[in-house]
Amino acid sequence: MKYKNKNGTYSKLLNIISLVFFCLSYFLYYLSLEKCLLGVDVCGNKVKWILKKILQLSASSIISSLLFLFIISNKISRLHIFHFSVIFFYFYNISHFYYFSDHGMFNFIGFFSLFSFILIIGSLFKVFISLIIINIKEFNFKKFSIILVLTLIYYNTFDPMNCDDWGKGLNNTFIEDDINKYNCKVNFPKKCPYKIFKYFQDFTKIFHINCSIPKANNKYIILTHSKSPYINNNTNRFGFPLTNKGLIGKLDGIDDFLLKSFVLDNLFDVDNKTIKMIEPELILDFTKKELGEYIIDLKYNKSLSKERKSLEYKVSPYSSNIMIIFIDSVSRGNSIRQLRKTLKFFENFMDYNGGFNKKYPSEKYHSFQFFKYHSFKNNTSGNFPRLFYGNGRNSKNLVLLTKYFKENGYVTNYNSDSCQKDNIRTFHNFTEYEVYDHQFLLCDPNMFSYVSPSKKCLHGKTDVEYLCEYSNQFWRKYQKNRKFSIIVLNDGHEGTLEALKYSDEYIYNYLNSLFNENLFKDSSILLLSDHGVVMPSIYSLFDFYSKERGLPMLYLLINDRKNISYNEQYFNLHENQQAFITAFDIYNTINHLLYGDFYINIKNKTNYIDTPKSPFGQSLFFAIDQRQRPLFNNEHFQYILCEKKN
Repeated sequence: MKYKNKNGTYSKLLNIISLVFFCLSYFLYYLSLEKCLLGVDVCGNKVKWILKKILQLSASSIISSLLFLFIISNKISRLHIFHFSVIFFYFYNISHFYYFSDHGMFNFIGFFSLFSFILIIGSLFKVFISLIIINIKEFNFKKFSIILVLTLIYYNTFDPMNCDDWGKGLNNTFIEDDINKYNCKVNFPKKCPYKIFKYFQDFTKIFHINCSIPKANNKYIILTHSKSPYINNNTNRFGFPLTNKGLIGKLDGIDDFLLKSFVLDNLFDVDNKTIKMIEPELILDFTKKELGEYIIDLKYNKSLSKERKSLEYKVSPYSSNIMIIFIDSVSRGNSIRQLRKTLKFFENFMDYNGGFNKKYPSEKYHSFQFFKYHSFKNNTSGNFPRLFYGNGRNSKNLVLLTKYFKENGYVTNYNSDSCQKDNIRTFHNFTEYEVYDHQFLLCDPNMFSYVSPSKKCLHGKTDVEYLCEYSNQFWRKYQKNRKFSIIVLNDGHEGTLEALKYSDEYIYNYLNSLFNENLFKDSSILLLSDHGVVMPSIYSLFDFYSKERGLPMLYLLINDRKNISYNEQYFNLHENQQAFITAFDIYNTINHLLYGDFYINIKNKTNYIDTPKSPFGQSLFFAIDQRQRPLFNNEHFQYILCEKKN
């Protein structure tokens, strides 16, 4: 390999060193990381594992530094650039996690590598034009300084990353920052880099990802990962066991980390009549398509329906049907940017004085957006107890709010693109597992990583299509019952902030189809997350990252009913759109929808008595006095983005 370098030996040495570290980083990755995917606690030798981690990071850091040095020194071949790109894309897609206890921290190195790569090799026209003007042939400090000065002038003159529209909401609204009224305000980020970097990070377009194009032998992958005695190479239709019942009763005794293996090891041949299994709601069919296709058939339970109907007399709820669409790691700002169709659905009912359905004029809908909903933690396991248990403590008395719905006549449904019994309960085994009446989980080894930065394909469709289809059947087959339904998606759980937009159309079509058939009568829909962007990325370099991390999305659509006082409760919802709120307030609001006016009489939760009311927040149907809310960071309130009034 020839370089424009007087010292050929030095060039060869650099080449050898880069290749050695390139191979070493891969070797260390497989040596230590793959054996410890479940965290330090499951590794035989914690010290040894941590040492290997340090070696991993050191190796990757060295190779990234060397390649960066080669680039700026004009001592690099196309081969090195290829190595550089492969390292980023490989570690970004495979090791896309935040903590050592998960998949490691290669993502940091990958992102900073990409950032350097963009700055030096392809920083769009500003650097390209500078290169043409200066006519650089070889790198030298003087000319590099000129490029840097021109770049700084460009950014400070045109400011393509300005955040003027960052606080924009739906229906021509904006964040209100009257510090005298709200006692504190959210400071806007100084730079909004998504305006530039989004063009570089849409991996679905860059790699032309199309769910209808086969990438592998999907059937072979199923057979490879399954140890089930009920399937073989001749099986073409695979039946999945019911995850809310299982083959041995409830799955409460099976750890979430082992659930995928349990499901795959109990697949069965649907066409083999000698195998006696519970009729599946999910069949993977390879008879017609090489990709395979999922056949979803939710089984209506007549006796369950009748049993729950007999319990409806207990309460007079504000909403007989409640749907929660939870998308992990989505900030309010990114929901505005990427969920345009879905939010247009909510925006149609954002007229405080109207919101009538033209097709069904007797039905009246209102929707609300909440600008200052704050997260507690940067991870879901830290926020979910507050959202769905109403308490952030590790108390054995905590009960999932699903229990309250079942006790009051609701049929329950849970759908998730993660192979976990209940993402709400993950990492919180101090609680009792509350079995959902119908549960749909994607436990398929062909599934794209749930932290993939691109469209998540599975057997010719995206993950969200399957979840919406199952939930769709649930709402149709239990039309005459009260319903509590949850959809959990991870499409926002990645660092580019671009993958979410590929789920937008499917969510919108799902909501719109149910609405057009008047199935949302007497219903409430919550579209929310528990925290904003957390996956390390280019955005980690900007204050924009911390702002969006702490401000997740929250939207509420509610079908008005005669037992709701419009003048008071809906006025409070309207005013609380600009209030500083937390997950505890959402927990109380959901239970207020369930218990209606009776909710006022319910006592607060304690460590000894379980009730559906958290003492650490209040229902959004009540007026929130911002002056009485604590503006500090502790277990129950966390306004970390709030600038206090002096």
